Amino acid sequence: MAGIPALVLVALAGACTPTIAVDAAPDAANPACAPVMLALPPTLAGDLEKARTTSQATAAWGTGGAAVTLRCGVELPGPSADCQQVESAKGTVDWIVQAGDDGTWRFTTYGRDPAVEVTIPGTVRETHSSSFVADLAQAVGLVEATKTCT
Repeated sequence: MAGIPALVLVALAGACTPTIAVDAAPDAANPACAPVMLALPPTLAGDLEKARTTSQATAAWGTGGAAVTLRCGVELPGPSADCQQVESAKGTVDWIVQAGDDGTWRFTTYGRDPAVEVTIPGTVRETHSSSFVADLAQAVGLVEATKTCT
């Protein structure tokens, strides 16, 4: 009987975890996405906790409209002047960075198939540095780079 209260606590703890709606990418079923998803960190920027998502090969950190989202298997981007190389102790990843009219930033890996997209809403950018994309380098780096920005 002692196991029943523990099961109730686990169920209640899971019920408190937010679920973020994230659309699956066109190539979300790509087998190379699985290792990336398994290697993602439980937190970003120290206080953005990983949340549940609604689709395969997606992840989110934060809550509601203030969630950083990740999708594996997005359309492969072509060469761009917006390509930036981000180096960290966890690896080097080339990202194409695009700013939206609403303050959102979108980072898409360049030279990796499948491509990974990270979206940072303006509300998160106001309170956190976007440098936490470097925290994703270890996971994203599991997809082999075949091209670089330069």
